Amino acid sequence: MPKKPQYDEPLFAELPEWADVKPVEQYEGVNPVAPIFYTPEYTDATNYFRAIVQSGEKSARVLDLTENIIRQNPAHYSAWQYRYETLIALLPTPTPSSHPLLTAEVELMDELAVLFLKTYQVWHHRRLLVQITREPQRELAFIKKGLEADSKNYHTWSYRQWILGFFGGKGSISKDGDEEIDEDLWASELDFVDVLLANDVRNNSAWHHRFFVVWACGVREGEEDRDRVLKRELIYSKQSISLAPSNPSAWNYLRGILTHTHTPFPLVSTFAQAYAYPRDPQASDKQREIVDLENPLPSDTAELPCAEAMEFLADAWESEGGQDKIEAAVKMWTSLANERDVMRKKYWEHRIRDAHVALRGELKKKAA
Repeated sequence: MPKKPQYDEPLFAELPEWADVKPVEQYEGVNPVAPIFYTPEYTDATNYFRAIVQSGEKSARVLDLTENIIRQNPAHYSAWQYRYETLIALLPTPTPSSHPLLTAEVELMDELAVLFLKTYQVWHHRRLLVQITREPQRELAFIKKGLEADSKNYHTWSYRQWILGFFGGKGSISKDGDEEIDEDLWASELDFVDVLLANDVRNNSAWHHRFFVVWACGVREGEEDRDRVLKRELIYSKQSISLAPSNPSAWNYLRGILTHTHTPFPLVSTFAQAYAYPRDPQASDKQREIVDLENPLPSDTAELPCAEAMEFLADAWESEGGQDKIEAAVKMWTSLANERDVMRKKYWEHRIRDAHVALRGELKKKAA
C-alpha cells in the first residue's frame, strides 16, 4: 500500500533520476499583487510537473510525481488528468483487470478515497478506473465500508448511484461494445438501505437513495406491480414517521412518492391528522392498543403536534380546494407561524397571503 510522502524525503530536484528534467517555475507576473506561498515540497513537485507536461512525457516516474502532488493537493485536477492519461499510455490494449499497474492504481484509490473523502477528483478518477476494471461489485463493497465511516457523504452516495446506473441500467456497455446490464447489482440494494435507515432513521442521504432505487431507476424484476410497491413504500414511510414524527426526511420521502405516483395528498390525511394535533387525553386505552400498520399512531413519548405533519395536512387541504379547506389550511399555517415553526414565520405568512388570493379568485368565479 503506497504511503503518504513525508516532508523529510528528498525533493525531486535532489533525485538523480530527475536530473534530466529542467523544472518550469510558475509564472505569477513581475510584481504579483497576492503571491501564493507554497511549501518548498509543493513548489518543487509542481515545477517538475509543468516540465513533464510541456515535454509530454508519460512514464512510471510521472505516476510517482503526480501521486506526490495529489497527496499534497488532492484537488489538483490537472495532476489527476495527466495521471490518468499516463496510466492509459502505460497499460496494454486490451487491458486485463488483473494487470499489476491497474491493480496498484485501484489499491491507491482505496487509500486516497478514505484520506480525501470529500474531494471530487478522487471519485472522478475512480469512475474512470472502474470503466476499465469492470468490477462494480468490488466497488459496492468498498462504498459500503466508506459509508460506515461517513453515512451521509455526498460523493460516496453519488458514486454508488453512478455504479448502479452505469453497470446495472440501460445503456451499460461491455468491453466488447455490446449492451451489458448487470441486474444482480440491484439485488440487495433495498436491504442495504433498510439497514442504514434502521441505524439512523434521520439519514436523509439514505432516504434519497431509497427513492433512487425504488422509483428513479426503472422497474426491475419483482417490482412490476407498482401499486403493491406504492403500498409497501407508504407503509414503510409511515412506520418510520411513527418512530420519529419530527423527522423531515421521512415526511419528504412520503411527499416524494405521492408526487411521483400522482397520488393525491388527501389520501394520507387521516394518517397525518394523528400527528398534527396535540394528543387527545380522552382517547381510551383500547383505542391506543389498536394496531393499524397502514396508519400507525405516534408513540406515547412523541412530541405533538408535529410541525411536519401540520405542514403536510395543510398542503393536503389546500390541494383539495374550496373555501372550507383553504380556511383550514390558513388556520394551520397561522399556528405554524406563531407557535410551532416560528423560524419560518415569513414563509408561512407568504403561504397565507397566496391562499387568500386563491380564495378570493374562487369566490369571484362563484359570484360570476
